[in-house]
Amino acid sequence: MAASVVLERSFTELSAAERQLKRNFRDLSLRPDVTPVIGGPKYSESAGGYYYKESSNLLAATRNRFLYWTSIGDTLELVEESLDVNLLNNAIRLKIFNCAILPGGVHVCETQSNVIILLLTNLTVHRLVLPHPSRLYRSEVITESQMHSILTDVGKMNYNDPANSYVIPPLPGRSLSSTATAAWLSSEGETLFAFPSSSGGILVVKMPPCGVSGAVTVVELKQMSVRRLLSGFIPTAIRGDQDPTHLPVSLAVHCLENDAFIFALCLDHKLRMWSYKDQTCLMECDMLEFVPVSKEMRQITGIGHKLRLAHSASIGVYLGVYLHSPRQGQFCVFQLVTVDSNRYSLDHVSSLFSNQETLIDFMFTLTTTDIWALWLDEENQTIVKHINFENNQAGQWNQVFINPLPEEELTIGDEQDPRETYLEYLFLPGRFTIPALLKALQIYHRGAGKLQDLSWEELKKEVTVIVENDLHSHVIDYEMDQDEFRQLQVESWLKFYTCCLQYQEELSRPLALVLHPYSSMVCLLRKGFVSFLAPCPLVDHLYLLPTENLLTEDESVISDDVDLASDTIFLMQCLRMIGDSITVDMEYMMEWACCHQEPPERVADQMLEELIANDVENVMEDINNKLQDIRNPFLAIGNLLREMDYETSLDIDQTMDVGQPLNVRMNLSSLYGSTTAAGIVCQAICKISVTRFLICRDLLILEQLLLRMGDMVFAGEGQLLQTQQEHIPRTANMLLSYYVIRWSSQCVASAIPLDTLDSNLQHLSVLELSDSKSYTPVNKYSSGPQTILEVFFQDVARKRLSQIFARYGAAQTHTPLSWAQLITDITTYLLQHLWPGNPGFLFPECLMRSCQYTQLQEYVRLLQPWCQVNAGSCLFMMGQCYLVTGEGHKALECFCRAASEVEREDFLEKLIHVEEEDPPSSARLQYYNRVLRLLEAVGLKEQVIQLATLAITETADDLKSQATLRTLIFKYHLDLGHNSQAYDALTLIPDHSRQLDCLRQLVIVLCERSQLQELVDFPYVNLHNEVVSIIEARARAVDLMTHNYYELLYAFHIHRHNYRKAGTVMFEYGMRLGREVRTLIGLQKQVNAYLACLNCLRLIRPEYAWIVQPASGAVYERPGASPKRNHEGESPPVPSGSQVEILELQDLEKEYILARTRLTLAQHDNNAAAIAGKDLIDAGTYLTCNVSSRLVY
Repeated sequence: MAASVVLERSFTELSAAERQLKRNFRDLSLRPDVTPVIGGPKYSESAGGYYYKESSNLLAATRNRFLYWTSIGDTLELVEESLDVNLLNNAIRLKIFNCAILPGGVHVCETQSNVIILLLTNLTVHRLVLPHPSRLYRSEVITESQMHSILTDVGKMNYNDPANSYVIPPLPGRSLSSTATAAWLSSEGETLFAFPSSSGGILVVKMPPCGVSGAVTVVELKQMSVRRLLSGFIPTAIRGDQDPTHLPVSLAVHCLENDAFIFALCLDHKLRMWSYKDQTCLMECDMLEFVPVSKEMRQITGIGHKLRLAHSASIGVYLGVYLHSPRQGQFCVFQLVTVDSNRYSLDHVSSLFSNQETLIDFMFTLTTTDIWALWLDEENQTIVKHINFENNQAGQWNQVFINPLPEEELTIGDEQDPRETYLEYLFLPGRFTIPALLKALQIYHRGAGKLQDLSWEELKKEVTVIVENDLHSHVIDYEMDQDEFRQLQVESWLKFYTCCLQYQEELSRPLALVLHPYSSMVCLLRKGFVSFLAPCPLVDHLYLLPTENLLTEDESVISDDVDLASDTIFLMQCLRMIGDSITVDMEYMMEWACCHQEPPERVADQMLEELIANDVENVMEDINNKLQDIRNPFLAIGNLLREMDYETSLDIDQTMDVGQPLNVRMNLSSLYGSTTAAGIVCQAICKISVTRFLICRDLLILEQLLLRMGDMVFAGEGQLLQTQQEHIPRTANMLLSYYVIRWSSQCVASAIPLDTLDSNLQHLSVLELSDSKSYTPVNKYSSGPQTILEVFFQDVARKRLSQIFARYGAAQTHTPLSWAQLITDITTYLLQHLWPGNPGFLFPECLMRSCQYTQLQEYVRLLQPWCQVNAGSCLFMMGQCYLVTGEGHKALECFCRAASEVEREDFLEKLIHVEEEDPPSSARLQYYNRVLRLLEAVGLKEQVIQLATLAITETADDLKSQATLRTLIFKYHLDLGHNSQAYDALTLIPDHSRQLDCLRQLVIVLCERSQLQELVDFPYVNLHNEVVSIIEARARAVDLMTHNYYELLYAFHIHRHNYRKAGTVMFEYGMRLGREVRTLIGLQKQVNAYLACLNCLRLIRPEYAWIVQPASGAVYERPGASPKRNHEGESPPVPSGSQVEILELQDLEKEYILARTRLTLAQHDNNAAAIAGKDLIDAGTYLTCNVSSRLVY
């Protein structure tokens, strides 16, 4: 497993660029009563930030929460950000008319009830009072995924209250030569602003506490003996003169209980400390005493000097000073010490030097004793470095690997489409910010107001349309050569791309650093976004270091074995030399091979051939010479591979410490829950995977070179063979693993409608996975694009971060959160979940449940050729993808192939281990049952039949499972109209009760479909009586005029030459018609039924020509009533002792004659059809009927 130690040597930039299409700034304004300064100095753009005091406390409401701002001219943009929750209404844009906000003129103070923003402009000072986050929430435990920012109600507050603003008096006035400012709250709640006065002193404006009426007072601290309260105009002769070289260029404040120390670094290179309470200068120290060669600096003023202050309750006050000179900069760190009760001095701790010319900002922290500095070099490239000011005798600055700007021009191959290539590059997450794309669109688009309301996909379409329109405007000829058109297409896209690049460069301009004093979180504030600086892993650190820094690297950090550490450094040098020699075309070769399942080893050998063939600078010879310096290449390569391998046999998710208090567990559940945090963590994964992919690629080429060199470079026998059999395959697999992880960190998730997501979860509910505790639907608070890795982190992995704290123990909850340690542990934990060689399968599971089937299909495709871990689970996922795309046959094939891995893989094991009262006999059979449910839910009947047929082979002696599967086969054959196959399946069902149910269903369905011939033709071996009973029951249970099951039963008996039963059926049919259907049609049917009955009996021998009829009243309770049935549709049993009547042929003939006579009567008189009577009426009644109808002559 890769090392998880936090080196804190080099760091890397993680951009938190806003992915929303627009930041919802709410505009506010202040209109102080001032006259704008004409011709005054122009102030540069400035930025800053503030971490809440308890933001490193795990149990605090302000955990991982901070403010940051940018200011230019009269406008301040203020944003509150959180890594744990998504803040609503968290951005305001404040415009102060007729004023210019001073660089560094924004300060934040925090009380238990309020957060107070203090603003200093060239003419005024302002106070903005906001509620403290801890006062906004009733509960100490924050469990919501989104909540309101402290800026939510700022527009409703009385921020325009005159008591919170003050116009700086013209005399003595603010100095125009310095932008130094400081602001703080006194212990009584008074607000104080400090800035250089025009006379060279320090002007302090004091406002009364918030909500307390009182006058604003102004005090000037001066080096001369005159220290008075200023009220109105005081002549210069009385005030005294201040030496211009005493003008402060940088200010800092340290608050005491009843006083405040104001530190001023002045133009004369001296650091002075003032007591605000006593209005006296308590200390003066010449900084040039700590400069090795100070003669040149004494000739210039300290206009570029900067001052910073840090305080710790345990070790006191420290001051960081940057001394600017034309040739180099010098950082000095001092500790403030007390000489006696009212005398102070500075204890020099350290001096460090740098060669950069333009220092933008610097900060230092006492927690890690580091200085962080931000420069711009001569080419306007951002440079950030840090150094330990206590334990760094060599004065070696540590690197921060800054995100480079996008490439100035893209290389497009002949087989690539320019439009697709540029769109993919422009919209790759983390490459271009949304504002840069919108700014470029506004250049092309005249009515750009509507662009602000576009969605992510609509923005891509808008870019495509605008560039294509620009292309067509340059096409003059109707007929154009394909190559000419392609060239025009490339030029049009390059033009738009260049415009985007210019805006991206402007938005990436660095403005300030923000450093958390306890968690050591460092943020780089750029013009358009904020970035976080995270520790760089050891392997990446060594690979990315410049060669000159790599040669001076501390070997003890790499390994306790000095020889191994030295070999590792030489090995990294060789890899860097190979990487620097690889051309764009060669890079594409390896990318194409990884994407299209080509063996990386073979491609690496081809790349080596090209390197050797095109080696005009003798790089390969230098590499060969460097390899000779490696004592044991085999051991060095093995160590490097171990450091990059995240495969582990341990359980990644340990059980959380249940002994932790509930509030601790609840707070852990929301850790890093915001979309910003998800973007940062996943960008860290992306950076690691990109770097490791390059390392593995270069290492694979180097290993091929070692094979060519033979045994001469290896220290021991057999190492060449081991390299060929172990290291090269392992390197190739690792290369492919990082390729897949890199792809997942850059692949954008599809936007899924909620109804589609719900439908997907319903289908998956048959697998009993959608109720898993580790999953909730895709984060609904994200308004911009997300990668599939971010979806996985937010919906699954983040909720398991408590496992990390479970390893630390209970003590961690009471100590400040360490940003460096936490981000390192989280990235390691996430990489272990993503590593293809580990048994965990949460990432594909998340994609399936998030309805990201296109991405899931590509993920499995990238894994299948080479990764044997979770091969069956991947096949199952591919089958699920085919189900969604409607390719049922392919899905079934994948599901069947996955069955061989049941009980071998965690995901398939989880799939079959469910709580059932009577589970199937084998694991594979349980798996088949799960898949059958899934296929049924989707409605793939043919595939259900095929899989159920296959599953029967696994049932052995499990008759219950056999019955279930054969019932399924019967059901779906019947649904598909495969009547013969349905009947065959029915006959094989071992459970007689299930068989009867299926037989009943077969009869009903075929009757409803009018497929009676097939129903009659089936042989019904051993089922003859059952089918007769079913048809009889249906005949007696349904309405005679709707479904005629009697005729079906008659045909059934006739088909089998059972004429007596056929006659019995028709006689019963006729009897029921006579009693239940008293209509002309009923009489017609009755006559036909009796006639059919007579025909049947005449076909048999006379001695058998009789039927049995229950005695009168045994079947029907009253004439004309429907027969009573039980719940099965059967007639109730005849009561004991009832008489049975035998009807012979002549009796049936009489019944027929009577029915025919009634029909004749009804045909002449419709009312006569309803005559009620006995089954066999007497001759008198018969005669009466005929006479009345005049039918007897």
